[in-house]
Amino acid sequence: MELKWLEDFLSLVETRSFSRSAEARHVTQPAFSRRIQSLELWLGFRLVDRSTYPTTLTAEGQRFRETAEETVCMLQESRLDLAAEGARRRNVAIAALHTLSLTFFPRWLREIETRTGPIGTRLLPDDFHACLQAIVEGGYDFLLTFHHPSVAVPLDPNLYPHRVVGTDRLVAVRAPSLPAPSAAAPLPLLGYAEASFLGRLASLAQTQEGAPPTGLAHRTETPVNEHAHINENAHINENALAEALKFMALEGHGLAWLPHSLVIRELAEGSLVREGPDLGMEIRLYRNGARIRAAVEAVWAAAGAIAAEAHAESA
Repeated sequence: MELKWLEDFLSLVETRSFSRSAEARHVTQPAFSRRIQSLELWLGFRLVDRSTYPTTLTAEGQRFRETAEETVCMLQESRLDLAAEGARRRNVAIAALHTLSLTFFPRWLREIETRTGPIGTRLLPDDFHACLQAIVEGGYDFLLTFHHPSVAVPLDPNLYPHRVVGTDRLVAVRAPSLPAPSAAAPLPLLGYAEASFLGRLASLAQTQEGAPPTGLAHRTETPVNEHAHINENAHINENALAEALKFMALEGHGLAWLPHSLVIRELAEGSLVREGPDLGMEIRLYRNGARIRAAVEAVWAAAGAIAAEAHAESA
């Protein structure tokens, strides 16, 4: 059972509308409905009478409402107490894409601390959607993510302002044991999950002029013989981790679009070879504007100063 299920249920009690509650909770209506159903399955009882409009509670839902209110209240009070303690200890909570937590965050934090002094951090390395949820619902102060104009970040800029804190680029790489790809002999494509952030950028990069010919990544439910040009040895990585694709590329399974920062060493050593044009990306730091502790303000100001200096040096 998850806390957000209880918060979803209490929102539905208040609005008596699945659509209005889904909007208030920043999720799609189908996703909101699934979360209510998950809570009902966990309890073993129907909480909502879906045959009426506006939505009404079942008898079990009426009894459970008080329990849900008390539980959420207790947990929120506990979180506020812990947050207050964290504020005294100069802690910040940051949700970051997996790759950035490995390649960018450690060095960037060191630069931040040269201006702020020691800062404690609670880091959540996860995928794009989980990181978005963490900053919107999970009590995180910052989101560290890649950005490209083709992939919208669904955050209200008035509530979640951002700073550009760095740059990276998506590069196509292969093991040197593989032949250079050609139209007659494309390489298998090591693909991300379809809805992942880097997966969408990799699809865009593959459409660029001069992109290396590849077999298209396929899911198992798509018939391989549907397109004669598809390479049957293409792979798709469902957990969307660039790190996993890097090791697949190193073992010679095919070509992968990876952040340059993730493969700098391998390219320098020659264990990976670059193919085709790059796709530029920003590294953005989004802030939850509702969180104004001294430590958050200090990190935000330091990030802005570092970014301004870097821009001035490159100008």
